[in-house]
Amino acid sequence: MKKVLITLVLLLFLTIVFIIWWKTGLMSVNPQSKAPIIFVIENGQGVKAISKNLKTQGLIKNQIVFFLLTKKLGIDKKIEAGDYRLYPSMSSYDIAQELTHGILDVWTTFPEGDRAGEIADILKAKIPSYQDSWEPELEKNEGYLFPDTYLIPKDATVESVITMMRANFDAKYATLTPSKSFTKDQIVTIASLIEREAKTAQDRPLVASVIINRLNLGMKLDIDATVQYALGYQADEKRWWKKELTNADLATPSVYNTYNHAGLPPTPISNAGLASLKAAINPANTDYLYYMTDKKGINHYAATFAEHEANIAKYGL
Repeated sequence: MKKVLITLVLLLFLTIVFIIWWKTGLMSVNPQSKAPIIFVIENGQGVKAISKNLKTQGLIKNQIVFFLLTKKLGIDKKIEAGDYRLYPSMSSYDIAQELTHGILDVWTTFPEGDRAGEIADILKAKIPSYQDSWEPELEKNEGYLFPDTYLIPKDATVESVITMMRANFDAKYATLTPSKSFTKDQIVTIASLIEREAKTAQDRPLVASVIINRLNLGMKLDIDATVQYALGYQADEKRWWKKELTNADLATPSVYNTYNHAGLPPTPISNAGLASLKAAINPANTDYLYYMTDKKGINHYAATFAEHEANIAKYGL
């Protein structure tokens, strides 16, 4: 009987200690503080790391309590990457709730090779301040909207988004050795073609060599991606780049159609990453004038039309 009583007393004591520990951990760090702290959650960051950072920045009293609280509330999977305006006067409960809906800025990723219209679609889905007037402004900067992950304010303007992306482009381009053969605008346009036509890292300098060899000889580029760009959004396919081009498509009357017009298109057709920009400046040294892509997405190169026809016969279109 005595042992049972001691056990009960011990359990009661531990329960009281736990309740005090729990309630203390939930309390605000400084109830009087009204100074905001901008707290950033990186993409892919887990609740353990978030809890630790909240503690380090003086926003919560106990990171273990906060971690357990998110599990208890079932919001550990609902916390979004972005930045938040938090206060030391907020309780752990209030902070946990805020991290599910109080984002100031939104982490937004733009893939390499996206055109302005695709960037507009991403912004429309992620940024509340987006307006339909943004798309034509983005199109004016085609090729210079550097593909990357950005922290974009929810109340951003199209001007601020463009400034952010172009500044990133300028910083990346500044790391490259200028081309001796082409202007910056030409390099950006060539890179945009490479980005759409090359599927792998090893293909980029090879595709670049074909493009530049053809330009040097005054040959038409005959690049499908330029026709896809000219055709624009495909409502039936719900995509910007038409999947299967017909002979009629290849005859599309557009200055972007490199089957009809020799030389580069008038502007870039996509926004290239650093690897494609490097390839445009430093193409492989080849005599290739042709390439075709097989059903597995592998490119096959040729120096003559006869070799190109042989590749088509061998690998099929």
